Amino acid sequence: MAAGESSGSVVRRILLGSQLRRLREARGITREAAGYSIRASESKISRMELGRVSFKARDIEDLLTLYGVTDDAERAALLGLVREANVAGWWHSYGDVLPGWFQTYVGLEGAASHIGCYEVQFVHGLLQTEGYAHAVVTRGQPQACAEEVERRVALRLERQKLLVSERAPAVHVVLDEAALHRPYGGRGVMSAQLRHLIAVSEHRQVTLQVMPFAFGGHAGESGAFTRLRFPESDLPDIVYLEQLTSALYLDKRDEVSQYERVLERLSADSLSPEKSRDLLRGLLHDA
Repeated sequence: MAAGESSGSVVRRILLGSQLRRLREARGITREAAGYSIRASESKISRMELGRVSFKARDIEDLLTLYGVTDDAERAALLGLVREANVAGWWHSYGDVLPGWFQTYVGLEGAASHIGCYEVQFVHGLLQTEGYAHAVVTRGQPQACAEEVERRVALRLERQKLLVSERAPAVHVVLDEAALHRPYGGRGVMSAQLRHLIAVSEHRQVTLQVMPFAFGGHAGESGAFTRLRFPESDLPDIVYLEQLTSALYLDKRDEVSQYERVLERLSADSLSPEKSRDLLRGLLHDA
């Protein structure tokens, strides 16, 4: 199965969920009533509308009837989305080391046309070398056995194939200088990581900027975040905020706009891509 197809299933799930929500709200039907109609809970309807769960064709048929959708063509189109949305992504084979809340992100990342992010603790996962990723995973999962560590690193490297795929997204990373001074894996690993950042920053699809210590306080005071944009016009931009045991996915326009403004300010205040490479070369020379 192609990566684009599997990533697309996440997008289809979210599109279908948002359409179901609009249909329900247009009829003035509560989530509780909708859940009752398909022998499910209000929370199940909420998860369906957010695209967080798989769909059963029978449930969708019953909801469409409840929502007054009687046109055969419209019903067929939405039921077609059900089949596409239930296709398993490549990352499901990593389910043993991949939390459910992160599976959604991997699918969205693979379907995005533009990825913008700010990182402060370490180098973004899409730009990590194998050695650096191994050190990050080992530090973050001290109880994990060697096999689990290798599986987590393999997953991260598999995600990076997106950068060289035919439909590679535009990636804009603002990296706090702190991440470049925080050692992971020793001098050799860090030197290799710096060289990799210099090389990958030359890629046509990648924009890498460093927020230098010299700037002082800046717009990224709330911490790391990622903004995902998609080619489908029906799918809103999403901001991803990772926590220790879960994650937040923001899609309300006003909330996303605030993060968009922060990313714009960070980009304006950070070093240019060229000067960022100069800083990386200087750190490499001193390493």
